[in-house]
Amino acid sequence: MPTKNPRINITFKDKKTAGLLTHIAHDEEKSVSSVAKELILEALEYREDVSLSAIAQARDVENVRPGTHRDAWK
Repeated sequence: MPTKNPRINITFKDKKTAGLLTHIAHDEEKSVSSVAKELILEALEYREDVSLSAIAQARDVENVRPGTHRDAWK
């Protein structure tokens, strides 16, 4: 029976990375795949934060005085 959830297969060239994932999974009493999933989601969230920070910095303008509440609704 096919699964509804997308699957990703990851192959590491070195045993060290897989060993680290296995060690973390063992310490946290989780499966290697769930640890890998959590780390991927954390990395994606971090990259999103970096991108949004860059956008915010580009929009940040020095010496701008905020207008009044009434001006904002004109």
